Amino acid sequence: MYAIVETGGKQYQVEEGRYVDVELLDGEQDSKVIFDKVVMIVNGKKSKVGQPYVDGASAEGSIVKHDKAKKVIVYKQRPKKGYRKKQGHRQGFTRVMISKIRTSAQKKAAADSAEA
Repeated sequence: MYAIVETGGKQYQVEEGRYVDVELLDGEQDSKVIFDKVVMIVNGKKSKVGQPYVDGASAEGSIVKHDKAKKVIVYKQRPKKGYRKKQGHRQGFTRVMISKIRTSAQKKAAADSAEA
């Protein structure tokens, strides 16, 4: 089972037990993160597509670390003008380990068992 979630203006495919690198999030290491903007859930041959999001679905995970990606070199030059500019950039990201993908039915079952 996997889900497609939206965060930081981008969409990511997430699976239980795997990590995903997303745009930099607020929060400390080992803190819990919930992605509630789930665009699509695929479970075997069954799939559920949201309009725009799947109602009651979420993906839970914990922050593993905050880091920076590899350096990207930006080089600009104008021929015959003596203009050269070299710049580097490292984009920050947050690595999140996905622990659970919940649908609306699973959320209801968890809420009912918590009340009992």
